[in-house]
Amino acid sequence: MWNYLKTNREGQFLVIGIVLTVLGFTLTVLDLAGSRWVFYGAIGFLGFYAAKDAVVETFKHKAPNDALLMVLSALGATLIQYESEGAVLLLIFAGAEVLEDYVTAKATDSISELMSSVPNEAHVMRKNGDVEIVPTDTLEVGDTVVVQKGAQLPIDGTIDRQAVVNEAALTGESIPVEKASGEMVYAGTLNEGDVFYLTVTQTSDQTIFSNIIHMVEQAQQHPSKKARWIDTFEAYYVTGVLIAVPLFIIGLFFLQELSWQAAFYRGLVLLTVASPCALVASITPATLSAISNGAKNGILFKGGKAMERFGELKTLYTDKTGTLTQGEFSVTDYELADDYLPTLVYMEQQSSHPIAQAIVAHFKSEKIELPTEPDQIEEIAGAGLRMGNITVGKPDLFKKSTGIEAVQAAIDGPETTIIVAEHDCIVGYVNLADKIRVSSQQAVHHFQAAGIEVVLLTGDQQRVAEAIAAEIGIPKTYAELLPEDKMNFIQSSQSSNKVVGMIGDGINDAPALAHADIGIAMGSGSQAAMESADIVIVKNDLQKLFNSYRLSQRLDKIIKQNLFFAIGVIITLITLNILGWLDLPMGVVFHEVSTILVILNGLRLLRNSSTAAIETNTSHQHTADHPETVI
Repeated sequence: MWNYLKTNREGQFLVIGIVLTVLGFTLTVLDLAGSRWVFYGAIGFLGFYAAKDAVVETFKHKAPNDALLMVLSALGATLIQYESEGAVLLLIFAGAEVLEDYVTAKATDSISELMSSVPNEAHVMRKNGDVEIVPTDTLEVGDTVVVQKGAQLPIDGTIDRQAVVNEAALTGESIPVEKASGEMVYAGTLNEGDVFYLTVTQTSDQTIFSNIIHMVEQAQQHPSKKARWIDTFEAYYVTGVLIAVPLFIIGLFFLQELSWQAAFYRGLVLLTVASPCALVASITPATLSAISNGAKNGILFKGGKAMERFGELKTLYTDKTGTLTQGEFSVTDYELADDYLPTLVYMEQQSSHPIAQAIVAHFKSEKIELPTEPDQIEEIAGAGLRMGNITVGKPDLFKKSTGIEAVQAAIDGPETTIIVAEHDCIVGYVNLADKIRVSSQQAVHHFQAAGIEVVLLTGDQQRVAEAIAAEIGIPKTYAELLPEDKMNFIQSSQSSNKVVGMIGDGINDAPALAHADIGIAMGSGSQAAMESADIVIVKNDLQKLFNSYRLSQRLDKIIKQNLFFAIGVIITLITLNILGWLDLPMGVVFHEVSTILVILNGLRLLRNSSTAAIETNTSHQHTADHPETVI
């Protein structure tokens, strides 16, 4: 906090104001001259930013705010020679404002941490063979970057040889991943093998890490529905207070026959205690704290609205491949004549689907000569690919094809089967297996225990989907779906006025993610999925998603606590003032301390809750009792 005050001008003015206020009270207690002028100085420093906000915001939004009420209260106190109370009022108000700004700064720390994960310089190999150190943001697509052993990658790109890369910064998986020549590697990951050369495929502002940072920044600019309501309410409420205070003073003067000074004093107390400072601070600091907590733990919320809605979740639809499973397929067996392998590999090279990538990787070592004059490839949405007379895809595409009986045993097995056909005659198949994520089972169990219905939606074959659902514990499964089918499931569930969530990672999940009340994308997924989603799971840990669900519920609980407390304090203080039982010093203290308490209550969301312990314990238990399952 002290480091923040040293670098923040408003914080520096607060410190000076505190010193002057303490000095003013010291002079008063010692009965020395000059205390009034010291308090005037304190009011100047403490009220500078409040007055600036009052004027700028009032004219900018054409509506008064709580800062205007505080400035008017301090000026009123000074006019009737209560300058010490005016100084204390502005001191606590300025302190609350600085504290709120500090919360915002803490929320942006997650951005700084992310940015520090990527080197800001890169070693570029020039055409003449010289290596030059340049800023990362000057790299262009096609540049060759030298990545030394143990160095972090500064940019996204493809590699020129086999490499070992630790992708924990992106996926949360601490086990290094072997990368083949030509594969993509990403900024922020770590080279744990020998030196390699990287060909830049994205500029620094388009890398996966840059997109994640942009999401965090955008999150802080999208307030929740409650926050927007408070902002609207504040303008009307402050206007009402500005009208009510003069009427209150006039009423006291004419109806209760108080002197103008006494009536003005009581009106000044009303102006102070009726200010909605605590009410305004009830939501935004708490929401920013929760978003920061989520980002720190690998869950990015695209704004307060997403955080707010997530806590109201009732049904959670989830994709299978790359979401519940690791999406790292491996070929287990195949039956296909060698003549068809070049065409199969070439076709699958054109797809980014994990199954296609697994097939390409499996046959890469066989040095297959790819077609030199291939036909144009046609994508069969959600089902497969076609090139000339050759069709590759899911078994559903070939139900009426010749030779289906010969491969029926493979289709009915527990693995994912890809069929190859020529002229509608089946010529072979490839079987693949995937691994269930360690965190999937525990996360699904916790969501279900919280009363949330979990449903599996997948484009994979029914038998494979049912096997994985049974292993994880999902009772409802819908398989062999096209992207529009997933979207239709989302829309039909929304008709019952339930908050519906969808987790996915691929381009084919983007429509469903966009239509869901809460779209959730895996950080290792496609750019389209992350752009369509409201929440991004950076490190692909579904248990952290459940922890963030609990966090969103804590946020809702704390916001309600803050609102009830703030409203209760305002009503109580106004009532005491109407009854004549409240003086200005006590009104200032109770009102401003309530604002600080509300902000501090929101700050509790920066801390991890007990769900972190749940995550750790269940993770250890699950690893011991349920090793990774191959499906």
